[in-house]
Amino acid sequence: MSALESGFVKAASDNLPNVDIEMVNNFFVNNLQFLSSEVRNIKTKRSASEKYGDNAITYVQLKRADNICTVKAKITPEHRVRHVAYKLQAVINEEDEEVLSCECLDCPASAGGCKHGVAFLLWLHRRSEEPSVTSVECYWKKSKLAKGVEVNQSIANLTKKKTPILPNTIDPDFLKQVVEACSQSEGTYIV
Repeated sequence: MSALESGFVKAASDNLPNVDIEMVNNFFVNNLQFLSSEVRNIKTKRSASEKYGDNAITYVQLKRADNICTVKAKITPEHRVRHVAYKLQAVINEEDEEVLSCECLDCPASAGGCKHGVAFLLWLHRRSEEPSVTSVECYWKKSKLAKGVEVNQSIANLTKKKTPILPNTIDPDFLKQVVEACSQSEGTYIV
């Protein structure tokens, strides 16, 4: 489990900053790192979808200082679910309704903008678009992607056990006795 950083609180549906589609669009248009061919490929489009981001984002925390909200999270790597999750950070000016930055801090491709940053920003946007409910959902939890690994490991551990179904209690001479008895009788037997 991760630990909260100093000054941060656990993120929930009632305390996340609002990130609308215009803010997302302006951020991508005004940041050259997200215009490279690396982030215009099919992997990035796939990571922007709900299917990946909503299952991979984990341990979301935030801190507010004046009008600036810093949101940090982790993301389970799509193809390396057993590896350590990458750290993400988004900085949002809530008064000016502007995304100042959104980056993956650990990924080798993060210098040029990476799919994890895209997934995180769009995850924040989707949380802003969710209908208001009376219950509050906490986002300080293990990702669904990481939970799937635990289930698979548990199943693998169960199948590794090589215990015999029936104990070996058969007398070794029993089979010889059966064969001898069959050969002495007049009928034809298949052994």
